[in-house]
Amino acid sequence: MTASSTNPVARDAAIPHTRRVHRQLSHLDSLEAEAIHIIREVAAEFERPVLLFSGGKDSAVMLRLADKAFFPAPIPFPVMHVDTGHNFPEAMEFRDQRIAELGVRLVVASVPDAIASGPRLQTSVLLDAIAEHRFDAVFGGGRRDEEKARAKERVFSHRDEFGQWDPKNQRPELWSLYNGKHRAGEHLRVFPLSNWTELDVWQYVATDGVELPSIYYAHRREVFRRDGMIMAVGPYLPMRDGEERFEATVRFRTVGDMSCTAAVESTAGTPEEVVAEIAASRITERGATRADDRFSEAAMEDRKREGYF
Repeated sequence: MTASSTNPVARDAAIPHTRRVHRQLSHLDSLEAEAIHIIREVAAEFERPVLLFSGGKDSAVMLRLADKAFFPAPIPFPVMHVDTGHNFPEAMEFRDQRIAELGVRLVVASVPDAIASGPRLQTSVLLDAIAEHRFDAVFGGGRRDEEKARAKERVFSHRDEFGQWDPKNQRPELWSLYNGKHRAGEHLRVFPLSNWTELDVWQYVATDGVELPSIYYAHRREVFRRDGMIMAVGPYLPMRDGEERFEATVRFRTVGDMSCTAAVESTAGTPEEVVAEIAASRITERGATRADDRFSEAAMEDRKREGYF
């Protein structure tokens, strides 16, 4: 028996280079594995996690990852939608379809219902729902490439008993070690897609066959221009004097509240065509399509400090 036959390192070195098998995950496989690890970590560490699901592309990918993380067992936590009452009908149809397919429990935090009992904002409705259901970990689809304030977030982002975020007091996450420690009344926001980009999301949609609402693809729609943005004609955003409606071929890069989410002109009708379009874009999806981010440079960070997702 030779020394190399008992020494695994020496034995591997003795194998001709052409016979060695090098297994390396692709970029998307690595992102998927990281996200699934985070989702499983939360399920193991926390008592009452919940996944935010609006029907948008990021939350659709999140739901797919959660399904993969526990398959063939069901997803072991509910999903929650903060319903502003100003949703795109296509997104709501998709939300209900996916919930029915997966058989998960849907919690709806309704902004209109809350407003009926007194002046409320979307953020306070979210925080009330977290407190009511005693959720201690809330999954979101936020990504660091979206906006400057989101880029500051950790994967496990601590929120105090008032739901507030302190960007100057965050926990280190060396070697993908996540600290979920929290006191009663506090919770963690968890972002498994932190290291993904919009292009990564669309490449994953294309390769994994993730279904999305139809408005993410090119379609004809009545729109009008406001402050350089293309807004959808609908019941939640009255047109002003001088604004004219017209029909155009558009799609939505992000799907939020109809009153502040703009479309982009596009002919991309498949995930592959969207990938090519996004690869050539130099404007972030929120910069191009979210009017509520244009109030000030620090608009998102101010809202996140108060509890906004």
